[in-house]
Amino acid sequence: MAADQCPHIATILPAEGDKANNTILKKYTSVVAWNVHHLQSLRCSTKRKKVAAPICGSCSISLPRPFVCLHCTYSGCWSNGHILGHLNESEHIFCADAKTGAIFCSKCDDFIYDSIVDRMNLSSVIAAEERHTRFQVSKKPREPFVKWALTPMNKPFWTNQLLFRVKVITPTSLIGAFLTATGRRGLLNLGQTCFLNVVLQCFAHNPLLRNYFLGDKHNWRQCKLDNCTCCEMDKLFTEIYSDDTSPYAVGYAQQDAHEFFISALNQIHTTSRGSTNVSCNCIIHSTFAGQLQSDVKCERCGNVTSTVDPMLDISLELKGKGNEVVSENTLAACLRRFTQPEKLGPKEYSCAKCGKSSSHEASKRLSVRKLPPVLSFQLKRFEHKISDKTSARKIDTPIRFPASLNMAPYTTLVMKEAEKGSSGSDYTSFGPDVMYEYDLFAVINHEGQINNGHYTNFARFQDEWYRFDDDKVTHSNLGACLNSTAYMCFYAKRHLDYKPYMTPTYVTSREIEAAREKKMEKEKEALG
Repeated sequence: MAADQCPHIATILPAEGDKANNTILKKYTSVVAWNVHHLQSLRCSTKRKKVAAPICGSCSISLPRPFVCLHCTYSGCWSNGHILGHLNESEHIFCADAKTGAIFCSKCDDFIYDSIVDRMNLSSVIAAEERHTRFQVSKKPREPFVKWALTPMNKPFWTNQLLFRVKVITPTSLIGAFLTATGRRGLLNLGQTCFLNVVLQCFAHNPLLRNYFLGDKHNWRQCKLDNCTCCEMDKLFTEIYSDDTSPYAVGYAQQDAHEFFISALNQIHTTSRGSTNVSCNCIIHSTFAGQLQSDVKCERCGNVTSTVDPMLDISLELKGKGNEVVSENTLAACLRRFTQPEKLGPKEYSCAKCGKSSSHEASKRLSVRKLPPVLSFQLKRFEHKISDKTSARKIDTPIRFPASLNMAPYTTLVMKEAEKGSSGSDYTSFGPDVMYEYDLFAVINHEGQINNGHYTNFARFQDEWYRFDDDKVTHSNLGACLNSTAYMCFYAKRHLDYKPYMTPTYVTSREIEAAREKKMEKEKEALG
């Protein structure tokens, strides 16, 4: 039931924006955090023997799903009714499911669902997982999540923004301004520019790019570069998320959607503030950049040579080793083929350890060393033969792809553990499983043949799905998206893992420019 239907929970819930000072709610957050700590302790093999399983206070059986009384230290089982019996005998009202965070009210005899409780549950889980994340740079922990709030320092900035068009700036009015501009704006086709429109719509609905450009991290009015791609993106986001719903026009030459996607990423990177060629943390590399590891193993001596390469997306083959379309047509199957060992010829590899290059073979295997915040997959539907370029054709095989994707089985750490004989399902010992989970937010489709096809796309705004066909925008659903013939799929990480205490390049660039301008002003004053 909802919280407004339970008079008992309403008396202890904090007001909007306040902290939970009630002892019952404090016990609730500690129960949620305990569950995260307990799961991580169980998943870590080095600590497994030191962790005792929780038991029922009545029948003393182990509890895979403990229910904890929020008024005392009792925990019991739900299936045998011991937790309910404890609540009735002790006249306690609330208990919590430690696994899901659901609160049960014994007076109403029902579970309670409330947005405030959900936020408390999520914040407690995130805070606990931050302390258990092992795969960050150096020895520093994850940087704690801090919720954005309107402050006297940033209030003048938001007041001057013409984008939101509100007279009094408050958190409520900002939310209202966002809701009036939902990004459901079509793009005009100026003659075979559908490939461009679908990529731009996927950019517009990418949560990290959207927050970057709508957050005024790049302002085209203040930029001093000529022919700046970031300025054009800033204008695009301003138009897409404005109150105007009429189709917007963007011009370009005909091109493949994936080729334009990669070209646009490179152009935005080049014109971003403070972009570098090595270890860049511009908006593009902070959003799309990951790492692929290639391991070449000598079959004679077992020596492994590893190389790490950057990646902005992953291109997946739809055919097997025999150049035939495989029967298992899923995104997971494509990823398994992508990470399977591949035999190299005797002349393709020379072992540095045993020095043999012709008497034996070697195997090469790819894995994902570093997962990016946004994963982009291209399904190789267009086949071109080097000997005969006129024989290009399209592979129309439908590929099933999920709404949620767990990338742990394809990472370097998990695959190395699998080689050692560890259980394939025990990958969560390398960190919370939510750090590997991705949610689908956009799909690009190609309809027709290779020479006369047409691009459309699906994109998600909050929990609603929409289909974009150039200037035509129609409401859709997740089922229609999953049943479409995908050419590119875009997944966003469910929980972002930030590098601790890292300053973005656009911030340092602005500080350097501001210091340079102040220095020039002082020099002019001294000369005058």
